[in-house]
Amino acid sequence: MLPFLGRRLLQLIPTLFFVSVIIFGLQQLLPGDPALIMAGEDRDPEVIAQIRAQYRLDQPIPVQYFYWMKGVLSGDLGESMRIKKPVLDLVLEKLPVTAQLAAMAIVIALVIGVGAGIVSAVYKDTWLDYGANIFALWGISTPNFWLGILLIFLFSVQLGWLPASGYVRPSEDLKASLASTIMPAFVLGNAIAAILMRHTRGAMLQVLSSDYVRTARAKGLLERSVVLKHAMRNALTPVITLGALELGTLLSGAVLTEQIFTIPGFGKLIVDAVFNRDYAVVQGVVLVTATAYIMLNLLADIAYVLANPRLRS
Repeated sequence: MLPFLGRRLLQLIPTLFFVSVIIFGLQQLLPGDPALIMAGEDRDPEVIAQIRAQYRLDQPIPVQYFYWMKGVLSGDLGESMRIKKPVLDLVLEKLPVTAQLAAMAIVIALVIGVGAGIVSAVYKDTWLDYGANIFALWGISTPNFWLGILLIFLFSVQLGWLPASGYVRPSEDLKASLASTIMPAFVLGNAIAAILMRHTRGAMLQVLSSDYVRTARAKGLLERSVVLKHAMRNALTPVITLGALELGTLLSGAVLTEQIFTIPGFGKLIVDAVFNRDYAVVQGVVLVTATAYIMLNLLADIAYVLANPRLRS
């Protein structure tokens, strides 16, 4: 296990380097000039020149990248050009919000999706299987914004059970925090659950038809033990892969869902930064998101080994 982890950690270094180059390079392709936006309507040439010099926009792109990367390695992601606040502070402020929403969404998706997939595979060609497939089709086909508006109308406007928008931190009021995030978390988890259900069902059907499952049944083991201990554990590999990727997507920010429910997370932060040509914020948020993706893939590889003993050799 340790040599495997060592090799994967060494692979992270060149991967993150190329990711940083791509992030910085693509950022330069955005139309517009941040110096002109920051200068305001007057656009005094002296003010524009001062802004360019302050943020090194007058330097060649390789020089700009060098100074940006130097700051990143020292823990400095730069300063927001628009609100004059360190990018690292903005990330630390918004990341817990998005992380809470993503964690709740992935838990909902795993419970519903994996559970429905197992039931669908075990009871193949029954009404339970047909119902699970209908749920998957509905989840994949339903737009997040429409489902979010429908939930707000039902649970907030009609029933008055949940707040329609806003966010409360768990440190302030845990119950209010869960109430403010349960609807957006369900909206995000609904589509992921549908995808997980289809992958779980396919993997379980393949495993349930294997020789070692037939042998376990021939030994007289309980069906529950055969399904949960022998079949499900070996069918988890595609679920782990998909779950890690979907969690990385959620951590990058769900723009539409956060806008509908007025959640101040990564989605709103990066949209505002792109519209205002706030280079430092865009680069910082995307770099953090890319790093999270890479780390989640590493954790998924570790989970493969833990879930499947045959891979430990």
